[in-house]
Amino acid sequence: MIVRLLLWNLADSKTSVEELRAHVPDVEPPSAWISNEAGERFGLIAYGQELPDLATVRDLIGRDPDAAEEFDVEQNQ
Repeated sequence: MIVRLLLWNLADSKTSVEELRAHVPDVEPPSAWISNEAGERFGLIAYGQELPDLATVRDLIGRDPDAAEEFDVEQNQ
């Protein structure tokens, strides 16, 4: 299984964490949107092969994620 971590710094963006919360697409658990209002950061932890449609998030923030990483999930046998 793959996990993707996408992070945006909102300090220079066109939007706020509050506005993003109202417009992000739903994701299937265990995937989840994450935020840190004090640090002005917003992100997504996405499990599996497919990402949700990020067009609305990109439009609101004004750019692609500042950081995008992909990890393999290690499971104990």
